[in-house]
Amino acid sequence: MVPTGTRRAEPAAPPLTRLLYPWKTHVTCTIFWIGEQATDHNPTPNAKSSWDGQWSVNFGGYDDPDTAKRIADHRTGEFRPLAFVPKLNPFYIALPYNDVLNSSSHKPGAARVIPWFTRVNPQPGESVCKGRWIQIYRGGRSCFGQWEDCGPWETDDWEFVFGNKPPKTQQNGAAGIDLSPAIRDYLVLKSGDKVHWRFLEAAQVPYGPWKKYGQRPDGEDADLAAQQRRMENLRKLRDAQFLKKPLSQLQN
Repeated sequence: MVPTGTRRAEPAAPPLTRLLYPWKTHVTCTIFWIGEQATDHNPTPNAKSSWDGQWSVNFGGYDDPDTAKRIADHRTGEFRPLAFVPKLNPFYIALPYNDVLNSSSHKPGAARVIPWFTRVNPQPGESVCKGRWIQIYRGGRSCFGQWEDCGPWETDDWEFVFGNKPPKTQQNGAAGIDLSPAIRDYLVLKSGDKVHWRFLEAAQVPYGPWKKYGQRPDGEDADLAAQQRRMENLRKLRDAQFLKKPLSQLQN
């Protein structure tokens, strides 16, 4: 059952807590979906994302936004298309920045503007934005989703995404974030509504409908890979000290 109530023009302020990343407040949202056809709002069909050339195939099909063709139930935590069980997380978002130019290189400045870039230490052309967790807050309710595409409209608006500037685009009411139908249904909102959002580390994301399907948490994988590399280096240092051998002999 989707909760009912009076819809507010803008969300109430988020709770005051100690934050790792700052809130972006009163940001106009739009709704987009995997398989969306090209429109004035979205000139490129969403069969592909900025980082996944087989996005629709990998998801499992068309993420139909028609509410009559969706499951949206807070009691069971089911928020997905009715026709199939998705293979990827149906709680996905788009933000107007892309950190890579191609499969072998990052965008100039990416290492400087993305707060977690150095910590992840990616391979050339490996996105550190894809799969990153985001909290969306509206009307006293929080929802969580993963960054899986770029938009609306812009792909280089780092001043908004990572800084403190308003969205660069003036399209769709200066929209700054695209939300999937599952997020729309969970927060009971529509295109043009205002939301607050912020980045989160994977460990800060609570269990919920956003972790029910398609657990292919790329953001976690990126941080996990960096952590595993650090742990492996620590293990080698420990073994070198214990065995009194040069570290170079323990590389393999």
